[in-house]
Amino acid sequence: MAWPDGYWPNAPAPADRSQWNKSVSSIHDQLAAFIKLVEDPSRDLTKPFPWGDGQTLLREALLIADHNAYHLGQLMLVRRMLEADSAH
Repeated sequence: MAWPDGYWPNAPAPADRSQWNKSVSSIHDQLAAFIKLVEDPSRDLTKPFPWGDGQTLLREALLIADHNAYHLGQLMLVRRMLEADSAH
């Protein structure tokens, strides 16, 4: 994908709940696929990929965990803000 356009949505928010649910489902599906890849006993987590500069599956797994933790924190903050706003 082209950077950065291919990595960001075109709109600042989902158009509706269905679009939001589709995004959440996609994240769950992609994470499940990556977990399956990491749990595959035929994969060597520490073997560098044939491409790149020494990256490994373990390094990518740690990057994904860190990245997802950051965004989960953002989602929780937005949720709390929305709940606080609806209480008034």
